[in-house]
Amino acid sequence: MAAAARLLPLLLLPLGWVRPGACTDPPGGGWLAGTVPEEPRCTVERADASLTYSLFLQRFAFSRPVILGGVTDNSAFRALCTREKLLAAFGPFPVRLSTANTYSYRKVDVPFQEYVEHLLKPQDPARLGSGSGSGVPFHWHGPGFSEVIFGRKRWFLYPPNQTPHFHPNETTLAWLQHTYPTLPPAQRPLECTLRPGEVLYFPDRWWHATLNLDTSVFISTFLG
Repeated sequence: MAAAARLLPLLLLPLGWVRPGACTDPPGGGWLAGTVPEEPRCTVERADASLTYSLFLQRFAFSRPVILGGVTDNSAFRALCTREKLLAAFGPFPVRLSTANTYSYRKVDVPFQEYVEHLLKPQDPARLGSGSGSGVPFHWHGPGFSEVIFGRKRWFLYPPNQTPHFHPNETTLAWLQHTYPTLPPAQRPLECTLRPGEVLYFPDRWWHATLNLDTSVFISTFLG
């Protein structure tokens, strides 16, 4: 089962305006670092705060993804998204777990504390999980932004006219280990690893899959 990490934004959005106090939290917010190797190659274009709105519309909004760096200050979220503080604030609250898979619809509600303390563990390639090595298999929807708060998150992206080769019930980790090495260079996706403070934008109907290299906290915003 993969935790619906997309539910965390629903829990955290009301906290976005809270002023953080002095940060004495452990590195990484107390979340576990992973053992999944990071691919240093990045084929997604990067931009910084000098990117204007008009240039964003012209170059990226409708045509290709971009990683934005230095455009946001997520220190308030970082101060509130440590393991200790999230457990203290939301431990008894239910979160909905699912396979995060287009063809699977089973949902399970568990307390957030149970999820963090008992279900966050490294991914088994044969089963959808919720810790390091977990992720969401290939799917598409409308355009959106995804910002990493803690941990590292690897992305794989294909344009709408290039359907990736994958099995709908296969984990991203299994796809990376078994299918990815067989792909000719021309058939490989755009890819990159996002680190805390970086934001990925992807246009409408772009195929994408994710792989959490660490236990990660991130916020996704989907545009209508």
